[in-house]
Amino acid sequence: MNGPLQITVIGAGVMGQALAAGMLDALEPTPVVTVVDKRAEAAAAAQAGLGVQVASAGDALPSADVVVLAVKPQDFDAVLSELGPLVPDNALVISIAAGIPISTITDSIPQANVVRAMPNTPARIGAGVTGISGAPGCPPDALDLAARLLRSVGSVVEVPESLQNAVTAVSGSGPAYVFYLAEAMIQAGVGLGLTQQQAKDLTVATVVGAGQLLAQSGQDPQGLRAAVTSPGGTTAAAIAALDAAGVNAAIATAVTAARDRGSQLSGQ
Repeated sequence: MNGPLQITVIGAGVMGQALAAGMLDALEPTPVVTVVDKRAEAAAAAQAGLGVQVASAGDALPSADVVVLAVKPQDFDAVLSELGPLVPDNALVISIAAGIPISTITDSIPQANVVRAMPNTPARIGAGVTGISGAPGCPPDALDLAARLLRSVGSVVEVPESLQNAVTAVSGSGPAYVFYLAEAMIQAGVGLGLTQQQAKDLTVATVVGAGQLLAQSGQDPQGLRAAVTSPGGTTAAAIAALDAAGVNAAIATAVTAARDRGSQLSGQ
């Protein structure tokens, strides 16, 4: 491979732009990133905001070393049938479409090295986590390249494709669970007399700080929780109320429901 990587991102939505921005910021030498999107307004926004090139698929794909498929699952079949023949032999194709199995992609783009990936929305600030799975026969160097590219927006965990729906349920959908908890904490704080802004400031700082402590302390969540939960104290009363309400079981049910929906979407 001579010169900088030629990366074509199909889809200028939130995740497509987040990945493009991360790769531009983190990779050396700086890659040449081209965005393809039939929505002229979205493509123009990506060009203005990121400084990427904008081109048609016919112009961008034949020279691509890497193709990132960042389109909605419902649009995937149409995109594959149109663009598949244009992808160069041995190009790396990274799909971030939820629920789309690798076999669907390799059937349409058999000449490429395919990696299925599930990033999450904190990738927008470089703090995401992505689960990746290589197609059968995907060369190790192609999978390594995919991991290196995706680490530009956070951490990467390699899993068998059979566990991709579990990844989606835990981390792909996971930020929404945290936001849901934050919403509830803010509402409860307002109910206890705090202003909306006070409750939001306290909740956001708590969620961010707790996440950083969990990441940096080396302790598991149970140990950190126990350290805060003095017997007979306020936190113990709160945890007892959560247990009585079946919150732990409800979370497990929610994550399983997300996994099952992913399985339905992928036909597995």
